[in-house]
Amino acid sequence: MKPDIHPAGYRQVVFEDPGAGERWLCGSTIRTDRTTTFDDGAEYPHVVLDISMYTHPYYTGQMKIIDSAGRVERFNQRYGRRTPPPSTAPN
Repeated sequence: MKPDIHPAGYRQVVFEDPGAGERWLCGSTIRTDRTTTFDDGAEYPHVVLDISMYTHPYYTGQMKIIDSAGRVERFNQRYGRRTPPPSTAPN
């Protein structure tokens, strides 16, 4: 590994997503006053997250995809012209 490529304050941090009941150890520069003991028995800085890869809809497959196909046709069917427009071609 190249020396001196990580920013100052780079260390191992425990991130926790209580909604999913998951905890993981990851390198980070985030600042926190909380600490916790991880599975390996060592004490690390601790960050609690509201949402993570374990609970975000994009990663869990719960994301709804909006079907935009057919919107113009549906609009024209509901609010479009009832009769074709008069011809503007020269006679």
